Amino acid sequence: MPDLSAFPITRKWPAHDPERLQLYSLPTPNGVKVSIMLEEIGLSYEAHRVDFERNDQLSPEFLSLSPNNKIPAIIDPTGPDGRPLPLFESGAILLYLAEKTGQLLPRDPAQRYQTIQWLMFQMGGIGPMFGQLGFFHKFAGKDYEDKRPRDRYANEAKRLLGVLEQRLEHRQWIMGDAYSIADIAVFPWVRNLVGFYEAGELVGFEHFTNVNRVLEEFLARPAVIRGLEIPKAA
Repeated sequence: MPDLSAFPITRKWPAHDPERLQLYSLPTPNGVKVSIMLEEIGLSYEAHRVDFERNDQLSPEFLSLSPNNKIPAIIDPTGPDGRPLPLFESGAILLYLAEKTGQLLPRDPAQRYQTIQWLMFQMGGIGPMFGQLGFFHKFAGKDYEDKRPRDRYANEAKRLLGVLEQRLEHRQWIMGDAYSIADIAVFPWVRNLVGFYEAGELVGFEHFTNVNRVLEEFLARPAVIRGLEIPKAA
């Protein structure tokens, strides 16, 4: 049986079954990327809730695994060479799980790198820009009299949605007929933009018909439905 005692995080969140992958997360757009991925590939795992209201993400135990104090993070007890592997950053985790299981990432080298480029599109563009729009539209920034910061991010969100809209023209998923880690990375953020951030009207989301279509298909997947609720509240 794998020994995870060398990882301080297991003192705060004990592993009930050390043979299963350990997920430390919260149902945010970045967090659910990994829970959805795990549900899609059918890999056995345990989910541990990192409670932001209790500042769990700032605890020494969590920082020992994720020094950037961001969720999600994992420990795979059967990593490369059979040794436990700790990982943080959702994009890196998606790539690792895809390569570990041979799922949701094309084997053809050209298709593989094109999938990775759309993963990076989410990580470098959609995630940061949608998150900033959420701050200025829904949270503290909404009280700023100067609406130029909000409008800056609203315009950038529209531009990014336009890029995605064009990509999805005559395609079922971002990579065509094949559902992939690119979709798992992008669509939780699109969902958050129009749902939790309530910015659909601001960005004219109804005009992005292809994005709407694929978002609906994404949210109908059983693994997505399950993954969006993990880790559950205590």
